[in-house]
Parts: sequence; structure tokens; C-alpha cells
Amino acid sequence: MKARYIRVSSATQNTIRQTVNSHNDEQVFIDVISGAVPFAERPQALELIKAIEDGKVSYVSCEAVDRLGRTTYDIQKTIQYFNAKLVTLKVDNLGIESLVNNKVNPTFKLISDVLANVSEMERNNSKERQAQGIAIAVAQGKFKGRVKGSGASDSEVLEKYKVVVKTLNNHSDLSLRKIASISNVSLSTVQKVKGILAKL
Repeated sequence: MKARYIRVSSATQNTIRQTVNSHNDEQVFIDVISGAVPFAERPQALELIKAIEDGKVSYVSCEAVDRLGRTTYDIQKTIQYFNAKLVTLKVDNLGIESLVNNKVNPTFKLISDVLANVSEMERNNSKERQAQGIAIAVAQGKFKGRVKGSGASDSEVLEKYKVVVKTLNNHSDLSLRKIASISNVSLSTVQKVKGILAKL
């Protein structure tokens, strides 16, 4: 059986772009989750893995390699798993398959390794830009006054709730209530931190 894996970061994102090349004979697995979450820890990815282990899936398609992960290690680990199970991976925007006659396609490996590194670099650059934005805003005094009811300035709030900032950045697909639960803070605190970040 053939399968198609789709991942979007939030429920508001459209999956049409990732289904342009889909076929009626494919079983579709869709995860609504941050790309930072390892492939083997995603609900629908786990269902796909189970189908592979049960011998039901031998061919998987996805729109781009960054759908599999956002770190070089996770992407390569997932592709290596597919190879070990003799599951052919087809990446639509590359137009090539991971296996040829059940042997690793060297061209696919070369290109996917490069793109995996690019995906990780883009994610790191995004985090770095946000950190720089916060530092510049603090230096320019854009964090003025107090956050209502907090007794702390904007910069102090961000410093105090680093865990909330990190969770908001890495898991944009989660609800604010869930982030509050994970970070062990109130919902209003998460809303406050998100509001400050939105001003940067």
C-alpha cells in the first residue's frame, strides 16, 4: 500500500499544497504539530510507522523533506528507518525516490542531506533573528513601563518566563491553554508573553 505523509504546524494552515500530487490509492496521514517535534513522536507519524511495521505500507510520499523534521538528525534518522524497512520515500518537490531496486539512491541521499541541513539552518536563523529583535528592542528602550498587573517591565517578563517564550516559539501549533499547562503558568501569563513577543 502507498501512503502520503502531511504535516502542518497549526489547524489554520492549508494542506492543499501538500496534496497536489496525491493519488486515490494513497492512505493519508496528517499531523498538525510543530516540525520541531521528532517524527517518531508525532501521533499520525506513529500510525504510519505502525502500518510500516505491519507490512501494510511500502511506499511513502511527502511534499518536501522538511515535512519529516526540522533538524538534520531527525530527517536523516527517519529516512534511514524507511530505507531499513525497504520503504521507498518519494519527495514531490525533488521528483526522485529514496530507493532504486531496493537500494539507496545516492542522488536522493545527497540532495536530501543538503536540504535537511538547510531546513535546520533556517530554523536556527529564525530563532536567532527573534533573539536579536528582543535584544535590540531592550537596548532601544522599546519595552517601556509595566505590564498591567505584573509589576514587571516587558523585558523582565520575557526573562522571567523563558520557558513560555521557548514553548511559544517551538510549538506554535499548541493552544495557549496547553502551553500554560506545559509551562506550569497561568493562561493569562502565556497571553501576556505572547502579546509582548507580537510587539517585537
